[in-house]
Amino acid sequence: MADDSLCYLNGEYLPLSSARIPVLDRGFIFGDGIYEVVPVYRKRPFRLEQHVDRLERSLAEVRIANPHTRAQWRALIERLVASSPGADLVVYLQVTRGVARRDFAFPAGVTPTVFAMISPLTRPTPAQRDTGLRAISIPDLRWLRCDIKSVSLLGAVMARQQAADQGLDEVVQHRDGRLTEGSASNIWVVKAGRVLAPPRDHLILEGIRYGFVQELCERAAIPFEARVISMDEVRGADELLLTAATREVLPIVQLDGRPVGDGRPGPVYRQLRRGYDAAIDAL
Repeated sequence: MADDSLCYLNGEYLPLSSARIPVLDRGFIFGDGIYEVVPVYRKRPFRLEQHVDRLERSLAEVRIANPHTRAQWRALIERLVASSPGADLVVYLQVTRGVARRDFAFPAGVTPTVFAMISPLTRPTPAQRDTGLRAISIPDLRWLRCDIKSVSLLGAVMARQQAADQGLDEVVQHRDGRLTEGSASNIWVVKAGRVLAPPRDHLILEGIRYGFVQELCERAAIPFEARVISMDEVRGADELLLTAATREVLPIVQLDGRPVGDGRPGPVYRQLRRGYDAAIDAL
């Protein structure tokens, strides 16, 4: 069945089923583009300014001119949200370098392609919240600019499929013995009541929930430390947590077939979950 929800493409609002791009768009040919995902609760975008900040950073890193002002991005998102009968939504934004003859070097004088769409937000289920997720650890084989939110996601797709092939929920990736992140999530280690986070560097995409979790820790007086985390520490964690735009914050209770801690969601997760839900309720 065709999806006739409203979308935005290069200045025009139209049904999603009618949206078309040229096959020579560099996002299609090269994965040469940037994207952003904004969760919306009760018609209110969550941490929109931080999402636009990250969009702007990623565009600047790959040298695509930002085609919109912040006010224009906000207006675009608000119009799509208003068009939907749903209240909890996901807004997907994508900017590619544009349409040009196939050549690896950046083309001159090309107008970026701007696309945006909405879809229902499926929040974590009670079972995911109360029972937790299962994951496997795998080597991180992606490129070394994971801090850029690129549409070139084949590495993440293949990583997630490794979990799916085993009926699991996520992967915990590592590089040279250190924790990086999930396929599309940040991973957190809890040890002796302290939340440990991988450093904000080129090996991870700093999720919008990264800063948010740090704020929640401060409010709850939970010690927080960002540093290199060894996989030995991951395997010896009292709790493992996952955060992502659509998964919010969830516990990982099994890694590589072994229980994390006592194999149940832990007290630090429950504190952060309460803080997360309170922030959403306060929107």
